[in-house]
Amino acid sequence: MTPVLGMFTFVFNVIGLVTCLAGLTLAQRRGKRKQQRWPGYALAGLGFFIATIPIWGQWLVAT
Repeated sequence: MTPVLGMFTFVFNVIGLVTCLAGLTLAQRRGKRKQQRWPGYALAGLGFFIATIPIWGQWLVAT
């Protein structure tokens, strides 16, 4: 693994982790009114996808 690829892996993992945690926190919150949870779960899924971008990139380059 090159140093640049390692750096991008770390950056994508941190951004994906923060996005995923923000989405799960948003899905967990409840106000006085019953709120929909799908935006939080969608944001968490997006964060997971962002965190796995380097793995998909390595897989695409290897094939």
